[in-house]
Amino acid sequence: MTVHDQPSPWWTPERYADRRPFLQARSAITRALRAWFEEQGFAEVETAILQISPGNETHLHAPRTELRQADGAHATRYLRTSPEFACKKLLAAGEPKIYEFARVFRDRERGDLHLPEFTMLEWYRADASYDAIMADTIVVIAHAAQATGIGRFSFRGRIADPFAEPELLTVAAGFERFAGIDLLATIAGGEGDRDALASAARDRVRIADDDTWSDIFSKVLVEHVEPNLGQGRLTVLFEYPSPEAALARTKAGDPRVAERFEIYACGVELANGFGELTDAAEQRHRFTAAMDEKARRYGERYPLDDDFLAAVGQMPEASGVALGFDRLVMLASGAPRIDQVVWTPPAGEP
Repeated sequence: MTVHDQPSPWWTPERYADRRPFLQARSAITRALRAWFEEQGFAEVETAILQISPGNETHLHAPRTELRQADGAHATRYLRTSPEFACKKLLAAGEPKIYEFARVFRDRERGDLHLPEFTMLEWYRADASYDAIMADTIVVIAHAAQATGIGRFSFRGRIADPFAEPELLTVAAGFERFAGIDLLATIAGGEGDRDALASAARDRVRIADDDTWSDIFSKVLVEHVEPNLGQGRLTVLFEYPSPEAALARTKAGDPRVAERFEIYACGVELANGFGELTDAAEQRHRFTAAMDEKARRYGERYPLDDDFLAAVGQMPEASGVALGFDRLVMLASGAPRIDQVVWTPPAGEP
């Protein structure tokens, strides 16, 4: 490719004009959601981007940087993958209802639905069930659609009505319906039985010898379940298996599942919510296991934020959700790609 064949920069007026309607929609959605959160009595917060730990999940990767302190010493910090740790510290401090339009960062992610730098809309309610935060999320998605006047979401030939009554589907029911797998039969005492799931899924997905229970679960979810979600209306996929609980508490009376949900439209995951875990020892155990697996797979691990773990033990019962704001804007504006709804594309891209 010669220099004359290269695309003009994104900021040239002729290229920018194509994106401007989507950006105007972004502004309208932002205003509408801020108004809704204010009406509901939420406080908007701004938390620190640089963190001691960017998050402790196996497959999350974060950029790192070195700070030089006043005495000349160096300190490693990470760009956050979520504002979750800081927001939960605010819950422990006594804030009852908070939300944040948070700039977050992910290494190893780029595509029509992924950016290395993006906006996560997160909010938390103290002393609220995860049913309440689930209901919030459905309302927020509808408000975004209303702000742009769009009647339905569409993406890659799929459509969803954001105003229709959503489909409620447990993860176990989704596996049974779309993959013919009895997922809960492969879980005992909150732990996944790798061999049992491998046997059940052997005709559904390709399984490698070193695949864990979670690897096989993710393959079935991505290949067989997710493409069928959010068709015609939103889908709330809930009661995630306990091995995939992350920072969610286990469901009372059934240790096989956790109070975790995700919401889909047109096969696109929009939100991930939890009934929040408040057992600091259990959270440390989960983080340590995830970092051990990260070290095995990727040869690296992130430190644990002991201050966060202390806050987990002090915070009230709460529920919270992380919503991919750029994805929501993409669907509510009719944009075909996520990079068309951000004011400036990732640095270094034309």
